[in-house]
Amino acid sequence: MCHVYILASGRHGTLYIGVTNWLQKRLAEHRNSQGSSFVKAYDVHRLVYTESYERPDEAIGREKQLKRWKRDWKIELIERDNPEWRDLSDLLV
Repeated sequence: MCHVYILASGRHGTLYIGVTNWLQKRLAEHRNSQGSSFVKAYDVHRLVYTESYERPDEAIGREKQLKRWKRDWKIELIERDNPEWRDLSDLLV
């Protein structure tokens, strides 16, 4: 499985969109300031949205699509499934 994910610094804060095939490991890397200078600089660590895909090319395509979206559209997407902007990382198994 490949995952597209959105991290936020807080409610309506700075957003980061990424893609990975191992979400738990990637979140740990972000939280240890590894792999993304943007995440480190803007303290973007709260997992607020995820989508899963079987094929990497589908996930990469979706990541690129979301990165082109207007900020308001991204916020609407997050709030549709996670209106409280809570950290979803505790739901990962």
